[in-house]
Amino acid sequence: MKRLIAIVIVLSFCSQLFAQKKDLNYLKYSVEEAPEWSALFRRNSGWFGGDGIYTIPLNSPENKSAGQGTQTLFLFSDSMIGTIKSDSLRDGFRMIHNSVAILNGNSPLSENMKFNWKRNSKGDAESVFEPSTPKTQKGDYYWLGDGFINRTLNNTLYIFGYRIHNVSEEAFGFREIGNTLIKIPAGSNPPFSDYQQMDTPFFLQDGDNDIGSFGAGIFDNTKGSGAPSPDGYVYIYGVRGRSKNLLVARVKPGDFERFGQWRFWDGKAWNANIHKAAAVTDGVSNELSVSPLPDGRFALVFQLGGIGTTVGLRLGASPAGPFGPVIKIWDSSKDAEEKTYIMYNAKAHPSLSAPGELLISYNVNSVDFIKDLKRNPYLYRPRFIRVKLL
Repeated sequence: MKRLIAIVIVLSFCSQLFAQKKDLNYLKYSVEEAPEWSALFRRNSGWFGGDGIYTIPLNSPENKSAGQGTQTLFLFSDSMIGTIKSDSLRDGFRMIHNSVAILNGNSPLSENMKFNWKRNSKGDAESVFEPSTPKTQKGDYYWLGDGFINRTLNNTLYIFGYRIHNVSEEAFGFREIGNTLIKIPAGSNPPFSDYQQMDTPFFLQDGDNDIGSFGAGIFDNTKGSGAPSPDGYVYIYGVRGRSKNLLVARVKPGDFERFGQWRFWDGKAWNANIHKAAAVTDGVSNELSVSPLPDGRFALVFQLGGIGTTVGLRLGASPAGPFGPVIKIWDSSKDAEEKTYIMYNAKAHPSLSAPGELLISYNVNSVDFIKDLKRNPYLYRPRFIRVKLL
């Protein structure tokens, strides 16, 4: 037994040494706009704007390029429903707090993209997901985090839901107050009438009212997901504090709802105590992605500092790091047509990426939202770039 333990320790040490030898400072690449994907979200009726934009392949591996038969679920947070005519936003538009869409195939063709939201008895647009958990407070609504298909648990679709509450009428007059998990059975279709939801212990708040939450990104490192070097775990990423510190958790897919089985990287080992979770890097955004690269490294993609013109990438030696310095892969200044415009929450979409590439989106919005939206009704939608690995 002692010999077995010694062997395990030696293998772990060798693995750490191998990880440390990976070059985390340099990536050979080229980058360009992906206008065909940006144009997919320039729409004149129904859904005409939104942010968030996570993608989940429903019937193919997440870490493989989608095929012609792939159905990809798009998740949006705040979304605009209405009509644009002659480049002018018509009265009667409405904001809902989340919506979804499904793309059939792997090409950005508008005829293959169907947007979905719910409607009330009057026919008005409503959010797809509404908070209804024991901890839900009156006035709460959902912004959506990342999600994935859990092949071990009957192909259930899991999506993180952030409970948000408005605290003022200012541009950033909202606050996250809780973290939940939305559970959708296999075969369910948008706008999803049969989902379940549960509070999780993955919302953090300290004495200085500095908060953190898990679900900013998910990397399914299992064989079924098409991961190149699967270890059988699902990695879930959290962001905490004003410094935008990145936290990492992992769990076996079969234990995904057993929150006591989750483990958090404390800088040295996987710890059962969420409060021991270490900041593996900082300066990330509240939405991000971690994707495996062909050479064994991992690409952490984010908007530098959360909001700004720089799409950043850090190279990781493993899904939990260590991560190298920021590689500034894109300057989105051209999208800041007005001083009030902001860019945020960049992330990669590996299943929509061609082999040897990363398709990356980022959101464009305004701190003077309604005023600028009336001036430019096509403002509030994702923009795309394509990173080619050389």
